[in-house]
Amino acid sequence: MEKALQQVSGRSRLLLLGLSLGYFMVLLDMTVVSVALPAIHEDLGGGLIDLQWVVNAYTIVFAGCLLSMGVFADRLGAKRVYIGGLILFFAASAASAIVSTTSALIALRAVLGIGGAALLPASLTLLSHSYPVPGERAKALGIWTAVTGAAMAAGPVVGGILVDSFGWRSIFLLNVPIAAISLLLTCMQAEETPRSAQKSFDAGGQITALAAIAALSFSLMEGQYYGWGSPVILGMVGLAALCIILFVVIEAKGQAPLFPLSLFKNSTVSTGLIAGMVINVGLSGVLFAWPLYFQQSKGLSAHAAGLSLLPMMLPLAFNPILTGRIVSRIGARKPMAAGFGLGAAGTLIPAWTHSGTSYAWTFIGLLLIGCGVSLVIPSLMAAVMASVAREQTGAVSGAINASRQLGSVLGVALVGAVLNSSESFLSGMQVSFILIAILLLGGSVLTLAVFGKRR
Repeated sequence: MEKALQQVSGRSRLLLLGLSLGYFMVLLDMTVVSVALPAIHEDLGGGLIDLQWVVNAYTIVFAGCLLSMGVFADRLGAKRVYIGGLILFFAASAASAIVSTTSALIALRAVLGIGGAALLPASLTLLSHSYPVPGERAKALGIWTAVTGAAMAAGPVVGGILVDSFGWRSIFLLNVPIAAISLLLTCMQAEETPRSAQKSFDAGGQITALAAIAALSFSLMEGQYYGWGSPVILGMVGLAALCIILFVVIEAKGQAPLFPLSLFKNSTVSTGLIAGMVINVGLSGVLFAWPLYFQQSKGLSAHAAGLSLLPMMLPLAFNPILTGRIVSRIGARKPMAAGFGLGAAGTLIPAWTHSGTSYAWTFIGLLLIGCGVSLVIPSLMAAVMASVAREQTGAVSGAINASRQLGSVLGVALVGAVLNSSESFLSGMQVSFILIAILLLGGSVLTLAVFGKRR
């Protein structure tokens, strides 16, 4: 990455650093919390459901707001939206470090989700306008994308070190200097993008999308507490269904929909939305369960638990480059199908874990999961973006990212629901991993049967 940075002009290099730091912070916040959950529980109290909300409050809002923030970046200017997201992230992170209740932390995590959703599309727009030459833009996007793997790999390890050394509050304080540096560099180096004041905002689509995600997540996470057949849960399931129907109606009739429904006619896009959701169900479910198991059942420290996840996280940082070369030679379908298969095999290994199982088996399982995910996601993104016209790439990229984040929400909710209803944590983890393996195998079959085929 350092060598690539040297190939970009000095002023542009500082801007790229600032934008990459913002993206790093957004992704880091998705993974760093996983190893801090036991410490948060010990300090603030609450049950497993509360810990699910600590993770999912961020992801629910992030997923629900992604598409709209792209519109705001076009209407208000990408620099304004990006700076606004940074300020929000800065303030909410600092406040998260001093909360005294789980409810307050959950609320602030939702605010962080708004900030994160503002940063992602705005940073992409700023990159596109700041690097008009295709060659330089490709290099800049390559560096920016590489931050994904770095953040995913660093999250559990950095989080574990901070939690053991300074307490769980330090993982939120980490965002403060990163946001400040990114803010300074962006204010100094970025130029405002042209504003498209005529571009309308689909408020109805935004509200119904966010409400559907939140209602569905509530049903899955709170079902064990209220009872799966209770009026509250049935009402929330009904609300989710109603919001989905309303979203479809609004998008079909709207002048400027968040997601044009005509794109569903493209089998690569429609299948890709499902595939992106499924792979993130698996990844987020594993990231939620394993740190809890390592710390609560195996007695490891947060730092050791974070290091134990490295076999899964490191392939996410280094394999995408290899995956890109494979896709350029043989296409995306076979690498995606293989990735889903590897992920399924990896989750089946810890599904048979018991208290005396050697870490060697865990290592193999996590490595297979990491290799599988690093095959699926780059292949998926490359194929989907190549299947649509240039003017549709913004809507499609937002939709794919939103579907993946929805998968993250559902993965945590699914694993949490199984854990809550099981006799022991270990048995619940085994059952949830078997369910994840079935979903991943389904993703492999769906990819081979449908993905990339024209209707």
